[in-house]
Amino acid sequence: MTEHPQFYLTSPSQCPYLPGRLERKVFTHLVGERAEGLNDVLTQGGFRRSQNIAYRPACDGCRACVSVRVVVDEFDWTRSLKRVVKTNNHIERIERPALPSSEQYAVFRAYLDTRHAEGGMADMTVLDYAMMVEDTHVDTRVFEYRAPGTGHNRGALLGCALTDVLSDGLSMVYSFYEPDEVATSLGTFMILDHVARAAALGLPYVYLGYWVDGSDKMAYKTRFQPQEQLTNRGWARL
Repeated sequence: MTEHPQFYLTSPSQCPYLPGRLERKVFTHLVGERAEGLNDVLTQGGFRRSQNIAYRPACDGCRACVSVRVVVDEFDWTRSLKRVVKTNNHIERIERPALPSSEQYAVFRAYLDTRHAEGGMADMTVLDYAMMVEDTHVDTRVFEYRAPGTGHNRGALLGCALTDVLSDGLSMVYSFYEPDEVATSLGTFMILDHVARAAALGLPYVYLGYWVDGSDKMAYKTRFQPQEQLTNRGWARL
């Protein structure tokens, strides 16, 4: 990687969050020995990682996508969030290297087919999934969430989070779970578990990616308070 990474701009394409709008992205490659430090700086500047690409929206006339991060040491454990933790306190988190498995893909496939059947990832094959997980030049982990096991047998895989470990926090790159677990709010629990894990590691933030004003898909992110949003003047408390 060169000392100064090169950035590129994509052509306009259909916005996946707001109907009738077009999106463009600015991106650069995360490769080589400087990838980890660059990923830190870019994430703090509002970029997201996908495989060995760091990107952020660069849409003409639209600033609906806003980077958000949870403030860990002041996190508000509301009654409703504590209930989610209590409901899922039997679930075991296993932290693994960024290596894919057929078991993970089965949960991933079920999640896409149920929740995002018409999304941009709907046609991802097992090889595509493998690339999403292992094509990384930064410190990436897979957090597996499992039902209780018996003896030497592992419990069933219920959900996964692909997570980058940064110098100042955990960045949730992508998470998914068994569709049958929606009633237990497993998706919310995984975020809460990341907050707890970041606190245990002494990291101040959990990066949740983009909150999109006007998109129901992203409304859930406002539950996790306090949080900061990236403005044109830097990070500011919501």
